[in-house]
Amino acid sequence: MSPPAPSRPRLALYLDLIRWNRPAGWLLLLWPTLSALWIAADGWPGWRLFVVFVAGTVLMRSAGCCINDVADREFDRHVKRTAQRPVTSGAVAVREALALGAVLALLAFALVLTTSPAAVLLSFVALAVTLIYPFSKRFVSMPQAVLGIAFSFGIPMAFAAALGGSEWRLSAIPDAVPPHAWWLLVANLFWVLAYDTEYAMVDRDDDERIGMKTSAITLGRFDVLAVMAFYALHLAAWAVLGHALGLGSWFLVGIATAAAQAAWHHTLIRGRTREGCFKAFRQNHWLGFAVFAGVAVDLALR
Repeated sequence: MSPPAPSRPRLALYLDLIRWNRPAGWLLLLWPTLSALWIAADGWPGWRLFVVFVAGTVLMRSAGCCINDVADREFDRHVKRTAQRPVTSGAVAVREALALGAVLALLAFALVLTTSPAAVLLSFVALAVTLIYPFSKRFVSMPQAVLGIAFSFGIPMAFAAALGGSEWRLSAIPDAVPPHAWWLLVANLFWVLAYDTEYAMVDRDDDERIGMKTSAITLGRFDVLAVMAFYALHLAAWAVLGHALGLGSWFLVGIATAAAQAAWHHTLIRGRTREGCFKAFRQNHWLGFAVFAGVAVDLALR
């Protein structure tokens, strides 16, 4: 009889739980947040806000992984790609994962407290959406839309942090978060729909078998067409909004570069293979980086 496999160190399990070796997840949140922060600050926002939003993004994405894995543990055991996740496999207890998620969320909240009251108030909404998302997959035909709100909420928070005053009142939020910030959130939601539908296409067979609801299942044979339409809406909306905000040619170069990447993604997902769809999902952060780079360079060269 072979000896039992040695148990992994707790730190290694925790790092696996928060997907530390897969930074694409937090980069998907980071680039639109930084784009909004640069626009709100009309250029470089300063080291304090930069560090707050980079660290806060990593912490909240990590906390979200803990919550998601606890909520999905009974489903994940039936999906080959997720069956060995720490909570699903039993290597990390449910209460342990929730405690880690709570600590990470509190650290992120501590960072938000250094910004503005408007950003703090918005952080409660962001947390609520983060908690709702894992359970929406049981009831909502396109839970990717809920994820889109959660993954885009860094945009109004960036504006609130950069433009917010010091008064603790709900009416301060409209003053700190102008209408175009909310339109940027809506535009970003289409990007999340695009890349998370690609992600859902990877596990479509398993999700159908266990009764999980995803956009890939809901869209059916129109999934590839819908993904490309989501990309087009995202980039067109950012281009229009950026032009309205005074961004110029370098910003449009970023949009064009992102559009070229979206076209490449079509070649990856049109065959609907697991490998192609997963590669497209994992490379999406470069599309977000292209948009951010266009924003940052354009503002720097004004």
